[in-house]
Parts: sequence; structure tokens; C-alpha cells
Amino acid sequence: MKVACFSTKSYDKEGFERLLPKYEHEFTFLEAKLDEKTVSLAEGCDAICSFVNDHVDEAIVNKLAKMNINNIVLRCTGYNQVDLKKAAELGIRICRVPAYSPEAVAEHAVALLLTLSRKTHKAYNRVRDNNFSLEGLTGFNVNGKTVGVIGTGAIGSAFCRIMKGFGCKILAYDPFEKEELKNSGITYVSLENLLKQSGIISLHCPLTPETQHLINAKTISLMPEGVVLINTSRGALIETKAVIKALKKRKIGYLGIDVYEQEEHIFFRNLSEEILMDEDIARLMTFPNVLITGHQAFLTQEALAQISKVTLENLNELEKGNALSNEVKWAEENK
Repeated sequence: MKVACFSTKSYDKEGFERLLPKYEHEFTFLEAKLDEKTVSLAEGCDAICSFVNDHVDEAIVNKLAKMNINNIVLRCTGYNQVDLKKAAELGIRICRVPAYSPEAVAEHAVALLLTLSRKTHKAYNRVRDNNFSLEGLTGFNVNGKTVGVIGTGAIGSAFCRIMKGFGCKILAYDPFEKEELKNSGITYVSLENLLKQSGIISLHCPLTPETQHLINAKTISLMPEGVVLINTSRGALIETKAVIKALKKRKIGYLGIDVYEQEEHIFFRNLSEEILMDEDIARLMTFPNVLITGHQAFLTQEALAQISKVTLENLNELEKGNALSNEVKWAEENK
């Protein structure tokens, strides 16, 4: 298949180019983000490969159909950015990478937590300036804390296992409970009870209409004073303005995020020479107890290799007309 790969960075290209000699697919790597102006770059291709911030909305899907492009491969797990209904109506098939390296994202969530708890980012900057003072660097133990995990899919389960090793009490919330987690000593509770009892809360659920702004003024009010909130899942799970208010009131004691609800025009770009126009993220960065990374939780060698491999296998199945192992269907989305 001829494939137009949008929003390509150097690490994407390197990952695919290591494996492409083993597959009969021809990739055109495009730095441009997929939108109504750039979709025409896929003319003559059989498929497009898109990433998390490429909005494959109704307008894009219609244009793809007019160009006889009937295959979309997502090199990510989430698919809330795709108009599945319109794609189904036009006979466009969609595959994703359901799990590339759950441990990569789970470990990054732990890295955010530990950095906040021990202020290692601040210590690093001080020492670089020959400042070896310990004033203001007092942290807290993670051991013995109650950790609430919202979403126990592959990533959430990996996070649970790691935190269990830290000697934490783990509370979990997910509509689909896992017996293996229960057997390991993890307790499933209602969302309300999780929010009330957890001193550390980590989000690992997908973004759906039901989970959008799951963290809002009402749910924050249920949390303990000084709660630690970690999000490596989807930015819009958090209502940013509500979190800013909670930080100002010290209701949220620490915030670590690798995703942001308005990240589309910010993340994956070098804006160091520009004025940051997004006032909410600019405000977040003024808090000394907030740590933000630019959607890098997935970025490990192992994860990139798996993303490339699964995406290429998805293309093989699409080309051969085989049953699709990782298909995303509108009907399944709305059962």
C-alpha cells in the first residue's frame, strides 16, 4: 500500500524505516498535521497514517473518500479524534494500535509522581547553578499512601502493579473489573469513594463523552486536601480552569500532566521563540507544584518499535482483506 503518514517526527520515521524493508508498503512521511488544507497531500495513496492530534473529522473523511482512500491506520491507542460514524457510512476501515507499551506510559506517570514528591527537577536546576542548599526541597514518601487508579486497562494495570511495589494501598475504578488485579490485593470501589479516599489519583481511562471533564469542580470537591493528581491519558479528562482554581486554593497539592486539553496547537512543536497564547497552560506553568511534560509518556524505543510493527501489520490485513485484529468500528463504539 501507498501510505501518507501525517504529523511525522524524526522518531516516527526512524521507527518505521527500521521495519519497512520487511513489508511491501511505501510510506510518504509528512511533517504536516492532517487537516483540510493538507489532506490533499495524500492524493494517490491507498491509506493514511495519523496520530493523536490529527482530527479525522467529517470533512476529512469526506475528502478521503473522494480520493478513494478507504483505509486509516492510527499509530495511537485513542480514537476519539475520528468521526467513526461518517467513516462507517463511507466504507472507510480504521485500525489502531491498542497497546504498544503500557509500561512506558505507566512508568512516565510514576516519574511525574516521584519528581513532584521529591522535587528532583528543582534540585537538578539548583545544582546546575552550584546551589546545594536543601531549603524548600522537603518531599513526601509514596510508600504507605492510598493511590486511586481511574481506568484499569493495560496502562492502568501496569501502573497498579508498579505502585503496589512501592507499598501503596491501591483503589481502582473501572466499569470492567479485572480478577487478576483483585487477586493481587487491589480493591475496586466506586468513583466517589476512590476520589474521597485517595491521596494520589492517576488517570488511565479513555476520553469519551462520559469521561470528558471527569475531573471538574464537583469531583475535585470530593478529594482530600492536598491531593496529588496525575494525568498521562487524555487532556480533556481534566477541566483545566477547575484545576487551576483548586491549585490556588491548595485543594490540589500537586499536579503532574503529560497531556493537556488544548494541546493540539502546542505540543509536539518548538515554541521557544514564540509568545505562548494559551493562558490556561501559561497559568499552570506558574505554579511551583505543577509539572508538565509534552505528551512524551509513549516515547520509548520499545513503544516506538511496537507502534511501527502493529501499524504495518494492520496495513497488511487491510491490504489482504483479512479479518482486522485491531479494527475500530462505529457499531462497537455505540453498543
